[in-house]
Amino acid sequence: MSRKSKRRSADIGGGAPLVTVCRGCCCGNRAKHPGSDPAGQLGRLRAVLGGTDVRLRVTDCLDACEHSNVVIISPSAAGRRAGGRPVWLGEVLAMEAVEEIAAWALSGGPGITDPPGTLDLHGFSPSRRVRDAGERTG
Repeated sequence: MSRKSKRRSADIGGGAPLVTVCRGCCCGNRAKHPGSDPAGQLGRLRAVLGGTDVRLRVTDCLDACEHSNVVIISPSAAGRRAGGRPVWLGEVLAMEAVEEIAAWALSGGPGITDPPGTLDLHGFSPSRRVRDAGERTG
């Protein structure tokens, strides 16, 4: 395995789930989503996930703007071995969705535990090009 492959493997399949929050051109844009509180949502994720093994990453545009606000939950190494794959969630505008994302990540995330039922309403499948770029973003 090359050094690059090892680094990529560690980035997307580490010991805990990874929550990636898009804050690019459309995601986190209050003008596009009046009434949402993107700064408050990010602050809540930091507060809940801080001090845990769950990793939180804020990234620039994931190129899935039609689904903004986008969050990706990537499985832990154990979750990936159990068949878990990154889950893309769109239109994450309500604080309740943020709370469910945090709870799911803390309970093990993809491959370990099922997502809360209402997160199914936010799931979408990005194009392969967008998905591959999102998994490499760091």
